[in-house]
Amino acid sequence: MPPRQSSDISRGKAAVSDVYASMRASILEGEIAPGTRINIDAVSRSLGVSQTPVREVLQRLEGDNLVVYNPGKGYSTTPLLDLAELRSLFEFRLLVEPWAARSAAVDRLANPAAALEKEIKAFRGAMKSEGDLRQDLVAHDTRFHDTILAAAGNTVVRHAFAQTHCHLHTFRLYPADVDGAITVAEHSAVREAIHACQPEQAEAAMAEHIRNSFTRFAQAFEGHADLAPLEDSGPPRRHIVD
Repeated sequence: MPPRQSSDISRGKAAVSDVYASMRASILEGEIAPGTRINIDAVSRSLGVSQTPVREVLQRLEGDNLVVYNPGKGYSTTPLLDLAELRSLFEFRLLVEPWAARSAAVDRLANPAAALEKEIKAFRGAMKSEGDLRQDLVAHDTRFHDTILAAAGNTVVRHAFAQTHCHLHTFRLYPADVDGAITVAEHSAVREAIHACQPEQAEAAMAEHIRNSFTRFAQAFEGHADLAPLEDSGPPRRHIVD
């Protein structure tokens, strides 16, 4: 069997990337409803690709917890978060992210303010377009928060946070702040405190952002009897483990 040419490999990677972007967008935007069984043959025909990249993409989406594989039944999209799961996710974020913002503001050498400002400016540019911003907002939100977690310097915490895929699942639940203006304003407040090396203000700005975000996404459960505000569990410490 002759070796694969580099052009064939490049086309294969491009096909996987395109299929992943298309399928992820369809799931996040609700075009593929929760609990829907994925017909691999139908997907490959609709996207004009072979089944190979579709299968590879489904494995990636399984890693994102957007699809689940059941033996004998194949892949299907995962259900949306319920209110208890949403609250648990944001309680975890409220424990971790104010601490990360405080840590990032303390360390002047690893201060991520420049990278955060670049990220905010890039998204503001995207906001000028007239298209649907949901995918751009998910990507911006993910990069912004990961930059702060990276600057905090705890790889275990950063990995644990990444495994929640919180930005994918909250935006899938409810399209809060569809134009991104509120998110950018809150991100800017966090960034300004980090830039000024003000750990208490950075911590407070991030905690407020997390609570406000919970309130926005919890609108999906409007009228629910247990729709109480997210409570703070106490001030984060400089180090999670003393």
